[in-house]
Amino acid sequence: MNTKEMIDSILAETGKAVLGKEEVLRRILCAILAGGHILIDDIPGVGKTTIAVSFTHVLGLDYKRMQFTPDVLPSDITGFSMYDKGSGTFRYVPGSAMTNFFLADEINRASPKTQSALLEVMQEGRLTVDGKTYAVPQPFIVMATQNPFGSSGTQELPESQTDRFMIRITVGYPAREDEIHILSGESRNPAETLTPVISPAQLLALREEAGRIHVEDSLYGYMVDLARATRNHPDIRLGVSPRGTMCLAAMTKAHALMEGRAYATPDDVMTVAPYTLSHRISLTGDARYAGKTAESVLSSILSSLPLPSLKED
Repeated sequence: MNTKEMIDSILAETGKAVLGKEEVLRRILCAILAGGHILIDDIPGVGKTTIAVSFTHVLGLDYKRMQFTPDVLPSDITGFSMYDKGSGTFRYVPGSAMTNFFLADEINRASPKTQSALLEVMQEGRLTVDGKTYAVPQPFIVMATQNPFGSSGTQELPESQTDRFMIRITVGYPAREDEIHILSGESRNPAETLTPVISPAQLLALREEAGRIHVEDSLYGYMVDLARATRNHPDIRLGVSPRGTMCLAAMTKAHALMEGRAYATPDDVMTVAPYTLSHRISLTGDARYAGKTAESVLSSILSSLPLPSLKED
């Protein structure tokens, strides 16, 4: 299979277990190809866990899930050192994050100290326990779900945590016909029965291919101008960080790869920007009081910025 056929096969196979959510699956796969992590912000019961399990099977990845609750400890994630009487030394006992695909379910129910245990591994791909560093398997993907802030027992994720997620998306309720099919069991395969389409090594190769997508300097300039516009907007208290701009560039390349192109266009940027940048923006109190959202403010910025002109071949 060529790259486009491989990507289409991944989406088709995951779609067997996740009905009517083609765009959600495309966004998640785009983030995976870009080498990032995914935050799903939605109410319980809309299929967030099914989506995660589907991708692990289709991508041939090892998978661990942790239900975040207030009593979860950082060591449950990172692992800990245990004294071995036989050898007279301490040995490392891996935590839940020592895997390819880590599903952090309802992450905003855990304490801030536990949430922060994920920061290093999400950014660096490694865990530090008692001064020793342990690399996690590659590829390494964190998919976290959270219930809307204000739900019982939840607390808002700190900005430093949300900035580590490449995208934030919602799943939403299924369409009427899709929900009928879910209830009847028609046209639906359990996630555990899905067939692997690619191997972890092939996923790493796809990531490398995405990294080689050509981006003109004028398009990079457009991304920087977009980020700078969020930093100087009167409705925005905290704009997009340089890390956010890097994520936008990576997502743009991955989206171009998914479209079967070897080069990126302004349309790629405009497609991925809403769910790559909106969670990196904090509005002022006046803007929130006026009913504005990060998505609506970002949309107005995208509409006002002139598009770059690309060189013609």
